[in-house]
Amino acid sequence: MGSAEKSSAARTARIEEMRRAGQARERRNRILVVAASVVVVAGLVAGGVVLVQAQSDDGGGSAADDAKTAGKFATDADGVRAWRGTLGREHVTKSVDYPVTPPVGGDHNPVWMNCNGDVYEDEINPTNAVHSLEHGAVWVTYNGDAPEAEVEALAAKVRKTPYTLMSPVDGQEDPVVLTAWGHQRTVTGAADPAVDAFLEKFVQGQQTPELGAACTGGLSK
Repeated sequence: MGSAEKSSAARTARIEEMRRAGQARERRNRILVVAASVVVVAGLVAGGVVLVQAQSDDGGGSAADDAKTAGKFATDADGVRAWRGTLGREHVTKSVDYPVTPPVGGDHNPVWMNCNGDVYEDEINPTNAVHSLEHGAVWVTYNGDAPEAEVEALAAKVRKTPYTLMSPVDGQEDPVVLTAWGHQRTVTGAADPAVDAFLEKFVQGQQTPELGAACTGGLSK
């Protein structure tokens, strides 16, 4: 056999070998695609089962499980009610069924309400406000029974005090309430000495879970 024939035969053999290798790769790729599809489908089915089970477990409601926020108030000598129990600190995007109004802590929205002396004329989402409490803010709240003059005086005090925020909460029992993480008390108005005492003790106080965390850069309404 001449050298030209040997060269042609070798080239043909290499082409055939490359063709077989390509076919083998295609078979492997098809197998991998099928296997991956099976895994994806199985995952979707399992996820659907878990979702249905989770909805069944929580009754299909929108409120987050508040089991991590369990306990009761005990009144200290200074008149401040301190929460004796647990306060969850998970970030959640749905509503939370807090055991007290206004809440003193618990699971909360990932975004805080701005609390650099911010005064809100309308009610705010409590899950955002609780995040502000976690950052060491004091939340001043009032209901429809609070005198307008007292609301204005309290708002002026809040605006001058970093790490505070103020908003109406119609569902609260007392006209004016001060709330920090795990602590709360009622006051008669802006001139009540308990207001300054509460702010002095609890603005960025020892109760703060995330001391020094920002009170700006969150929600403003």
